[in-house]
Amino acid sequence: MALTPMLPIEQALADFSPGLPFAVAFSGGADSTALLLACARRWPGQVRAVHIHHGLQVAADAFETHCRALCQQLNVPLAVRRVQAGHTPGQSPEEAARKARYAALAEAVPSEWPEVQDIALAQHADDQVETLLIALSRGAGLPGLASMPSHWQRQGLDWHRPFLSVPGAALRAWLQSQGHGWVEDPSNSDESFTRNRIRARVLPALAEALPAFRETFARSAKHAAQAQEVLNEVAAQDLAHIGVPPHIEALQRLSRARQALVLRHWLRQQHATTPSTAQLNALLDQLTACTTRGHRIHLKVGMGFVQRDGQHLSWQAA
Repeated sequence: MALTPMLPIEQALADFSPGLPFAVAFSGGADSTALLLACARRWPGQVRAVHIHHGLQVAADAFETHCRALCQQLNVPLAVRRVQAGHTPGQSPEEAARKARYAALAEAVPSEWPEVQDIALAQHADDQVETLLIALSRGAGLPGLASMPSHWQRQGLDWHRPFLSVPGAALRAWLQSQGHGWVEDPSNSDESFTRNRIRARVLPALAEALPAFRETFARSAKHAAQAQEVLNEVAAQDLAHIGVPPHIEALQRLSRARQALVLRHWLRQQHATTPSTAQLNALLDQLTACTTRGHRIHLKVGMGFVQRDGQHLSWQAA
């Protein structure tokens, strides 16, 4: 199979068809600056911008100032949201910031511009590779190996990543050719963060050893995403058969692999929680042993507990 070459910015946007008007998540960094500038030129008057002020570093105020100035120059309406992105015990700072950022974007767009239903994000080909490598390092399953989708729907909005086929260096080179600057996040050089270590050390080595790694890794991620779609369909069919809440005897008639698949689907779809591999294996072992009326099940799973409730399983938040 021939590789699909990495796309220049113009081609990436030619393949991008958002509903108009739409919003761009604008941090002020190189990637989102390139996205905002390119979109504002291609769809003049149809672009809005949202800047999330995380308040995690002194430079955050400078980011906001830069974003306001560029949006004024481009005649792009800007909404700014301030979030408290502190992490809880057991949660990484990156995860906390990401969740706070997406929640703020989902709130800001419909409240500022009710007519806007599409949001564009600036993650690019290098970000996709980093996401895949992090997933591999954690022993992730197909959902993790599928990495970042180019389009998905959540909270009544359509989310897009039009630059997933564009290398990060191409975005910066294009901005420089256009005479536009950006703000550099000081934390990007902090190699205590896994993603930064991968960017600084692993990607250069991959580029030397495997020059086409961006294309091949992206293709593997797409294969994983397609396989996960099929598994989601199977899980939905199995869940419809065993019922909600899951009937224990019906579950036991499935193979262990399909039990795991449908239980993950049930917990994700009905309770918005995800079990660890160890938690799921413990639950599967209990299901196998559940052959008498008096068998009790009460296990920590995800952010709560799965327990036996008569002939069914139930889940309750911790």
